[in-house]
Amino acid sequence: LNLFAVFYLIVRMCPVLLLSLLLSGKSSRSALNQLTRLLLRKYNYGVRPVQNWTKPTTVYIDLIIQSVLDVDGQTQKVTTSIWYRQIWNDEFLVWDPEEFDGITEISLSSDAIWVPDVIISEFVDVGKSPVIPYVYVNCSGTVKNYKPIQVVSACHLEIYAFPFDKQNCTLTFRSWLHSVDLALWRPAEEIANDTKDFMNDGEWELLSVPSHYCTLEQEDRDYAQIQFNVLIRRRPLLYVVSLLIPSIFFMVVDVTSFYLPPNSGTRITFKTSILLGFTVIRVNLMDEIPATAIKTPLIGVFFAVCMALLVLSLAMSIFVVKLLHYSEKEVKEMSMSACLLDKYGSMDQSFIESAFTSMKTLDDMEQSGGFEFDLSPEPDLFSLTEVSNSDSPLEKILQEVVSLRLYLQEEDNEGSSQSYWVELCLKVDKLLFCVYLLIMLIYVMTLLLLWGVWSSA
Repeated sequence: LNLFAVFYLIVRMCPVLLLSLLLSGKSSRSALNQLTRLLLRKYNYGVRPVQNWTKPTTVYIDLIIQSVLDVDGQTQKVTTSIWYRQIWNDEFLVWDPEEFDGITEISLSSDAIWVPDVIISEFVDVGKSPVIPYVYVNCSGTVKNYKPIQVVSACHLEIYAFPFDKQNCTLTFRSWLHSVDLALWRPAEEIANDTKDFMNDGEWELLSVPSHYCTLEQEDRDYAQIQFNVLIRRRPLLYVVSLLIPSIFFMVVDVTSFYLPPNSGTRITFKTSILLGFTVIRVNLMDEIPATAIKTPLIGVFFAVCMALLVLSLAMSIFVVKLLHYSEKEVKEMSMSACLLDKYGSMDQSFIESAFTSMKTLDDMEQSGGFEFDLSPEPDLFSLTEVSNSDSPLEKILQEVVSLRLYLQEEDNEGSSQSYWVELCLKVDKLLFCVYLLIMLIYVMTLLLLWGVWSSA
């Protein structure tokens, strides 16, 4: 009986409960609609919402850097993704929550109310920013406009020290027409050190975002401005691994290639392969280096000089190989230069002894007609080689031995002259190698000096 009575009461009360829920929902929706209509009925979004027009509207702004999307060194533009917030007080959007079922905050269309015309002075292009058409308004008239912005701004880029460069890009916020006072919503120290929302897995690292307040005088009017300095630093690891280290390896291998014998025929081929490999790497990776018409990055000068040194090294090797393959007539014409080189290249002889050797060499060459030494055999050998009327086998054998001795003596004289010229060419190669090392040492010291000047600046 008791269960039946409870069930009967529930069935009788269900329509009453449903009706009360429907009425409460209708009342809540009606309160929100009534509030929206009441606020926007006589609202003029083209007029600054103040009772006293001489009183400026204070707009609080806040900035959070999310990521650096692109840095274009050629056009001097930086694309940054930021989370931007504006907070101001609207004196015409005030209500009593008790009159509207306790509603303390509503969302209104940003096109239906007054929004401050705060712009970024460095703005140069429209980014792909999502459209947020609503703002939040509370019962005291405080309006909050939160929106993400993709800012494409002009920035003076310093790429001299690429890829170890740091950039300082300024974002200046100011009102274009209205009497607006700008202020920071959060303390400047908190904004400067707020890097937790920044995407640190990209090419750039956010250092800090310092800000300061300033004014701009223009057309007899002071404009309030807030400047945010976005300090970013490039991560150089990728460029060091893909650009600098391979280039240094190529230069080291090119230096060691001077130890290959110049008369082996492999040095020029090896140096040509080094130059070709360096050219391929430089062409494939030069797209990563920012291009600018104002300054040339130091790494660009580094690549150009490395290419010039590789070409110089190849030219030196070609010159030495050419000397090794001079003909006998050309060697005779260059005898004076060869003797002078022998005089100054021999470090174990005194100056007088070298001069004496050189003059003696010249006298011998004049008497023998260059490197055609006097190979006339001794008289007894000629007497032995004369044809004899006797047909003795021993005499024939003796004639053959004497002829073989004369032939070997001639070959030995020609080999000694050739070895002398090869020795001179090796000395030339050693001298050119020392000159190449000196040029490279000066180049490295100049680079270190320029880097030290940039670091201390």
